[in-house]
Amino acid sequence: METKNGLSRRSFLKSGAMAGALGAIGTGTGATTLLSSCSGQEEKKTAYTPLRPQSEIYIPYLTDKAIDGKPLKAGIIGCGGRGSGAAFNFLDAADNVTITALADVFQERVDGLRNTLKEKRNIDIPAENCFVGFDAYQKVIDAGVDVVLICTPPVFRPEQFKYAVEKNKHSFLEKPVAADAAGYRQVVASSKQAVAKGLCVITGTQRHHQRCYVASYQKVQEGLLGEITGGVVYWNQSMLWYRNREKNWTDVEWMIKDWVNWTWLSGDHIVEQHVHNIDVYNWFTGQKPTSAVAFGSRQRRITGNQYDNFSTDFVYPGGVHMHSMCRQIDGCVNNVSEFIQGTLGSWDSKTFEIKDLQGNVVWKYDFEQQDKEFKQNDPYVLEHVDWITHIRKNEPFSEAEDTAISTLCAVMGRVSAYTGSEVTWDAMSAADQNLLPADLSLATKMPESTYVIPVPGSTK
Repeated sequence: METKNGLSRRSFLKSGAMAGALGAIGTGTGATTLLSSCSGQEEKKTAYTPLRPQSEIYIPYLTDKAIDGKPLKAGIIGCGGRGSGAAFNFLDAADNVTITALADVFQERVDGLRNTLKEKRNIDIPAENCFVGFDAYQKVIDAGVDVVLICTPPVFRPEQFKYAVEKNKHSFLEKPVAADAAGYRQVVASSKQAVAKGLCVITGTQRHHQRCYVASYQKVQEGLLGEITGGVVYWNQSMLWYRNREKNWTDVEWMIKDWVNWTWLSGDHIVEQHVHNIDVYNWFTGQKPTSAVAFGSRQRRITGNQYDNFSTDFVYPGGVHMHSMCRQIDGCVNNVSEFIQGTLGSWDSKTFEIKDLQGNVVWKYDFEQQDKEFKQNDPYVLEHVDWITHIRKNEPFSEAEDTAISTLCAVMGRVSAYTGSEVTWDAMSAADQNLLPADLSLATKMPESTYVIPVPGSTK
């Protein structure tokens, strides 16, 4: 179901849900304090007009730990850096949870996480629950786990999520949830099926579980900015990691070990990384863009076929423009933040302040009060707190569809920059675009000449 603003409603936004959810950002007076904090100054007494009804404003469970409940056994799909990090985030989020199965394309990745879990948490995963290969995800899902953490390169996530839902497993799905239009549609379909089956699905958009963002979101929905008139979102940083090819590596082995530099695997960094910032704008406004025009280039990237910078003009309903920029180049000014402008004022995630049109601060998030109220403030852990709490409360929900929408927005920017064309939401969401090669194995030939660097105006 879609709201009047065009974004799908989370399935758990139903009568009665807000009664428990609003207080779940904390305990005692913490919720009220953090959601209305002005760092000592009174909030301006203005008759604000809410952007949406209170019943449509979802506040996640952000207690220090998930509620007690049934034991949960997790399987990790993708044992690299993000999978390993997510594994420990999951363990830190609740009591009576453990990890019982591992999967990766590479044996050394499975062995690495298996050894680390034994060393740091005394979790001993039996050899028969450690799986290697492109079908290893199926074996983990079928190994008696209750939940799965899907942390493989983005192009693989839609099919793995589909199988998890078919097998009735609750899923943590790392962002972005896809790399192309076909993956977007698959995730949306699987997300709807998950909710229908009573499952809980969380995604790696951790800003949705970061207290300062959640509090800011509520204030924007209360109308402190007025009507949204535009914004700018940024992810500008130094060059990301890369892997030089070793002599004994096959084409596919090298590409997967160097996955953040190959478009077919990652979606390019506008999708893989900058989706976070685009998602914040979509979340706060409750809208998705109608079209995008972008440009980008490759200046200093060493491996792969991706760009290292993008600039995108997204047009939203009502002719509202949001400018998106991202860059991964050493020696340049960095900025990872979001700025949203409204008819009454603006919000900036650099400071987590709302200012009126004269520049006066009318609201500011109180980090000192947060530290007094809570022990756990890591959003990477808190997203698992929210997920596990929903599972143990038997409250089905899924973030996957909303994250799929933000993922496809980023794909629109990539395609526009690669081709030089205007890309519309309607065309992109229906596009015949699937970046996953058929019959993929480690022996599949993937010559670099096939993966050319796109040239705007000539690339289709």
